[in-house]
Amino acid sequence: MGYSDLPREQLVALLPELLLTGHLIDRSGMAHVIGAYGREVMTQVAIEEWRAASPVYTRRIREALSITEDGVADIFKAMQFDIGAPPQFMDFRYGVTDHDHGEFVLAHCGALIDVEPMGDDYVTGMCHDIEDPTFDATAIATNRRARVRPIHRPPRVPADRTPHCSWTVTIDPEIEELPIPASAERMATTGAASVVLSAIDRSEAGLVDYAGPLLSDLRAADWSRSALVRLCEEMALQQHLLAIGFRWGIAEHGGDDRPDILAKQLTGIAGLSAARLRQALGADRSAAGLAAVLAAHPLLNPVQYTHAQVELTDDVVAVHLPSRSAATDDGGWLSVVDAENVDALNAIGQGVDPTWRVASAARGDRGLTIEFGRGEPADEPVEVAITRFSTGAAFAFDDGRIPLEITPIH
Repeated sequence: MGYSDLPREQLVALLPELLLTGHLIDRSGMAHVIGAYGREVMTQVAIEEWRAASPVYTRRIREALSITEDGVADIFKAMQFDIGAPPQFMDFRYGVTDHDHGEFVLAHCGALIDVEPMGDDYVTGMCHDIEDPTFDATAIATNRRARVRPIHRPPRVPADRTPHCSWTVTIDPEIEELPIPASAERMATTGAASVVLSAIDRSEAGLVDYAGPLLSDLRAADWSRSALVRLCEEMALQQHLLAIGFRWGIAEHGGDDRPDILAKQLTGIAGLSAARLRQALGADRSAAGLAAVLAAHPLLNPVQYTHAQVELTDDVVAVHLPSRSAATDDGGWLSVVDAENVDALNAIGQGVDPTWRVASAARGDRGLTIEFGRGEPADEPVEVAITRFSTGAAFAFDDGRIPLEITPIH
């Protein structure tokens, strides 16, 4: 099991899906934080989870793709592989003036479209309170003298203003370096931060690094097979990092650890991801289709981190989770899955077909073994329905975009 076992065409379809569903984790989790603590705490949790996770996974993607320089273009390269900026749904358009100056606009911001119906307070919370510290936290993983500042941003005036927002990115060698957030320093000590993933074979055909010029758009089909494997692994890992940061943020700002809220977040995104993955992979609703979705699902990947196994025997699909792994030790998603709490696995089964559900879950010599069986069609879990509120749930990617080199103006 693992992304290295998938054919190239499925990896091509999987990469943008993992970026998008990673972005939608907050649509799944934040509704439950608001219900428990209110909007202001939700804003603080969002800030802390992204500040904890993004410097760590930005560093990882820079290392994986040999992004060794520290200019504005290099900041943008890492952002293109950030689950905070899934392609097209968050349609970032970049411009570079020189090493130290650039800007980006969001021609379309799916997050804004989701939040605008909730009112200006929620828009301001996202586009001001959350983005100011989190954009900087992402940028300083490349250059600690970088600053991201708004030109304009929502609430939109007029209401149909486009682009949705516009930002400058400036590196000033004369200013003080920003510190890495304390939560990111803590995140750097987790198993997720240091897990070794599949190596990229630099001799393969296709793109094997991002050492060349910044491109306006990235096409998954242009990357080599081993690069696609590594990128899919990194995108799944970003989701685990964000979930860990989410749990920490609740404990810090809500005042106590709430694994039940983490479990609800997981259930919501797990079911929605499963439904999208089934379509992306071209899987049917059979046992083989369920096994294929489970084997590609970010909950169980990357396997170097989760050590999960999926088995298909006749029409019986089983998932084996070890009693202990880096994923459980970190306190993320797999730490809230046990024999008494399999809601997320049920949601994955129902995302493939409403008749799939967990038939049994028990601990044994292999750890936790979860087997699926058929039953009467079940209603979609409420956690999944909440996540489906996002326009990202039905978002379709446009495969016709041509990557163009973005060269500095001077």
